[in-house]
Amino acid sequence: MSITDYVIDILLILVIFRQVRPHELSPRAALLPLALLILAGIVYLRPFTLRGNDLILIVILAAAGIVLGALSGAADGIWRDDQRRLMFRAGAVSVITWIAGMGFRFGFAYYAYHGGGSSVASFSARHDITGASIWTTALVLMAFGQVLARLGVLQGRRIRAISQSAASRQGPANQPERDASRRPRL
Repeated sequence: MSITDYVIDILLILVIFRQVRPHELSPRAALLPLALLILAGIVYLRPFTLRGNDLILIVILAAAGIVLGALSGAADGIWRDDQRRLMFRAGAVSVITWIAGMGFRFGFAYYAYHGGGSSVASFSARHDITGASIWTTALVLMAFGQVLARLGVLQGRRIRAISQSAASRQGPANQPERDASRRPRL
């Protein structure tokens, strides 16, 4: 692992601790995590050819990242402050799920580069995974899934809170009447 590997991995782990303090939930809140993703993509993603069970590995790790990111984003507290700004804070569940995903990636990479390489190679051969570049891609896409799912959940919650706030200000007198004979679509 290079210094760049350590820096990117540690920053991706630490970004959640920045959000333990209350922050305004705005589109701007997504900038640092997205910048780190772009940097990781530039540094780690390279063209590759899928063979064997490479795609299965990529899908499993990306799906794990998406689940962990969605759980992390759903566990954050969201509220309005005294100035009516929408605020958010990462809670314990959010931090734990974030560290579980990002820490797994960092731990796996550290293990693979510091004595575990032959075990990873043996596992890869047994499961028809074609090499280190596939592991790198799968782990980076796991991080992408985790970051994008967390940001997507948070931004979705922001949009929903804004629309609910606008609807509550509008009041029931200004809302259109519903036809009671029509059934809602499922």
